[in-house]
Amino acid sequence: MNRAIVGALVLAAGVAAGASGYAAGQRALWPKVVQWAATRWSSAAMPSAPASGPVIYYRDPDGRPVYSAIPRQTSDGRAFNKVLSSQDARFDSKQAAAASVRSSAQKPASNPQKILFYRNPMGLPDTSKTPKKDSMGMDYIPVYAGAPKDASMVNLSPGRIQRSGVKSQTVRVHQLVTRLHVPGVVQLDERRVSVVAMRADAFIDTVANVTTGDFVHKGEPLLQLYSPDIAAASAQYLSALNSPGLDSRGALRRLQNLALPETVIAQIRLTHKVPANITWTAPQDGVVVTRNISAGMKAAAGDVLFRLADISTVWVIADVPEYELGSVKLGALADVAMRGLPGRSFKGHVSLIYPQISTSTRSAKVRIELANPDGVLLPDMYGDVDIADAEPAPVVAVPDDAVIDSGQRQMVILDLGKGRFEPRLVEIGKRGSGFTQIRKGVKSGDRVVIAANFLIDAESNLQAALRGLDASGPTGGEPKP
Repeated sequence: MNRAIVGALVLAAGVAAGASGYAAGQRALWPKVVQWAATRWSSAAMPSAPASGPVIYYRDPDGRPVYSAIPRQTSDGRAFNKVLSSQDARFDSKQAAAASVRSSAQKPASNPQKILFYRNPMGLPDTSKTPKKDSMGMDYIPVYAGAPKDASMVNLSPGRIQRSGVKSQTVRVHQLVTRLHVPGVVQLDERRVSVVAMRADAFIDTVANVTTGDFVHKGEPLLQLYSPDIAAASAQYLSALNSPGLDSRGALRRLQNLALPETVIAQIRLTHKVPANITWTAPQDGVVVTRNISAGMKAAAGDVLFRLADISTVWVIADVPEYELGSVKLGALADVAMRGLPGRSFKGHVSLIYPQISTSTRSAKVRIELANPDGVLLPDMYGDVDIADAEPAPVVAVPDDAVIDSGQRQMVILDLGKGRFEPRLVEIGKRGSGFTQIRKGVKSGDRVVIAANFLIDAESNLQAALRGLDASGPTGGEPKP
């Protein structure tokens, strides 16, 4: 029975249904007519030989284009029909075989590819050794020799690749410059801090007009004091100088041990007089950080009277997370942007990585030295620190968009050409400059997908799941004999 006869029967049944009532035809007659027509059409298209072979899928009992890889029922409780391998529509006639031969003859002679078999385009567990179509008219997909026999292999047509926006890029060797962004705090350089303290009890007569925050120069007077111990040592030294037979070196050593300024000792030697009070001067250039002195007070030995700091060079102490500590090297360049000085940045280098991890923050302290010639960097200022690699080495890297990172594993999608794509697990390294280092999995010269890779990954997972519905069937390899 040809298509014209079937069409006429369907039209006649529709007219009869309309005559007996539209609603009744919708509820009862139309499904039966469709099922009868589908059965006659299937019997006309299928060979008269008895059905044989395994069940490859299940079809809607009313002939609607609804299929299932597992047993299923309709909404009214009727079971889907089983479709055996011999019942599926085949187009492997002599004409199709001849067309396949002609198509093969038209292929270029260079780089020929042998077709091993054809697999179901919907991912069903069905393969064929010859070209065929499924019940929906879709061509089976050829599997070529040398192609990976992985169930996750994805084959896409050129049109679908264009519609999905798939883009690929060749893997190259790049020199990654990684930059670590961490917070930091300005601190004084401990090597440039000094204190003014007495080595003997003393009484403060006067204090210079110097307060906390003032800048003083080396040798500038800070205070005047009287000390009984210093006065006694000065008298002994003067007596030794006035007695030609006595050695004055011991008395001089005693004055030096009391940290008496050299200018005062020279004055005693020149005037041959013990001064009533002694002027104490600044030991270095710097800012007065601490002042613990007032006129008339008594200062005990060891008391800190002034604390001076040279701020021409300061430190920035940055907190680096423990997991990022391996990317920080001694001598690495660093850029520091102060939050209190917008628009300005200061360059320095990593001078020390402190050998201790904070148990509360799981971070380590990294010291960065910065020049501060104009003195604008003040202690305890906050800053944002960027630390770069000291000597970045060339590595195999892919764009960041090419890596699919699930947290537990990382993968890329390889573009094998001719619409074939393959997921590949990789081992990643450091990141920087928009690229990710690949330690293992791909090599320079491979092509990876950098756009729409998540869609291809989802397609691969779908195909693998469909193949897994039939545990006894083939899983993407060659058909079983």
